[in-house]
Amino acid sequence: MERGVHDRGGWPTDGPIDRTEHELADWELLTDGLVHALGDRGLMNVDELRRGIESMPPAEYERAGYYERWLFSIETILEEKGVLAPGELDGRVGA
Repeated sequence: MERGVHDRGGWPTDGPIDRTEHELADWELLTDGLVHALGDRGLMNVDELRRGIESMPPAEYERAGYYERWLFSIETILEEKGVLAPGELDGRVGA
């Protein structure tokens, strides 16, 4: 069975894991709140969030930070459920 890019157990690393605490940016706090709000409304659960993250293309997963992966997953899941149209968010932010 092929391992996904997210499955890091036993992989060698080039250096130590950065365990320093950092202050979350506003967008990170909002992303966390969004996940909780979607869960409270029954639109998404933690298993779906994880599946969405695990479905990221490997290069995108490697480039993205923790909450960027969450945003990718939120958009993916909401598009799958028809809550968002494909590309809707890109159109709203002028991307």
